[in-house]
Amino acid sequence: MLTIFSTPKPFQGHDGIIQRNAIESWVRLHPNCEIILFGDELGTAEVARELGIQHVPDVRRSELGTKRLDHIFARAQEIARHDLLCYSNCDMLFLPSFHEAVSRVASWSNKFLMVGRRWDTPITEPLDFHQPDWDLRLRNFALHHGKAQLPYAVDYFVFSRDLYRDVPPFVVGRVYWDHWMVWKARSMAVPVVDASADVLAIHQNHGYGYHPHGLEGVKTDSESMRNRALAGGQLRLYTIEHATHQLRGARIEDKPGRWHIPATSLCRLYSNQVWYWLLKTTFRFRHALGLHRRSLLEMRHRVRSRLGE
Repeated sequence: MLTIFSTPKPFQGHDGIIQRNAIESWVRLHPNCEIILFGDELGTAEVARELGIQHVPDVRRSELGTKRLDHIFARAQEIARHDLLCYSNCDMLFLPSFHEAVSRVASWSNKFLMVGRRWDTPITEPLDFHQPDWDLRLRNFALHHGKAQLPYAVDYFVFSRDLYRDVPPFVVGRVYWDHWMVWKARSMAVPVVDASADVLAIHQNHGYGYHPHGLEGVKTDSESMRNRALAGGQLRLYTIEHATHQLRGARIEDKPGRWHIPATSLCRLYSNQVWYWLLKTTFRFRHALGLHRRSLLEMRHRVRSRLGE
């Protein structure tokens, strides 16, 4: 059995539509699936009451009023009925295959973290969950109109109770904390399972109007920078690529290259930084020789292709 917990934005406009869609899909995963919503945002209590799910209105906040993730995780692990928990962003739609994947991983190991890529999908209207084939319709729509996101976007975390006892005081709605979650599991030698191949996790596209500077503000404001510092810096910013295992065709396998991925991804990051530094510092010299950025990028791409990257 599974407890899913989340913290929504106000239930109004497009955010209200996609959050209700997400929660209704969670309710239908299994009759005994427990749902807990944290926070007192507009409409949360009413939605929880209507759908018969648990609501915890009181959440600790930062000095700027942003909800703190450490309190949410601690409280969820304290009050959850089940020993398997899932934190999910409140815009994620889960199909029945999600619960099946969780069950397979849980039967394989009693301590784990399961993550997976999200599938960005343009959904703007309430979904009709009364249709008997709602899940098939939704799956087909996502596959035809959506797009797989890169491994750095981690939007759900399925884990065994007490895995995250000591979460730093991250704030939600900002970046970097999700990468720390993957690092934390690996730092404790806990298996991290990438379920992307078996789970179509549908992320409903949305805007970032909750931040005065939009997506750029979400990534670069002072609270995001504090999240990064609390995570411990670049060396602890792991992604789905850092998983130790993968769920594929209902089987759990060792992930190829799982032990060298942290080192290679770090080398790739800094090689990119060095590359663009060289482009910037040699600008005048290159133009004097007729060497432009586009031609150099094409040359780099050809070299990488020959090396099998």
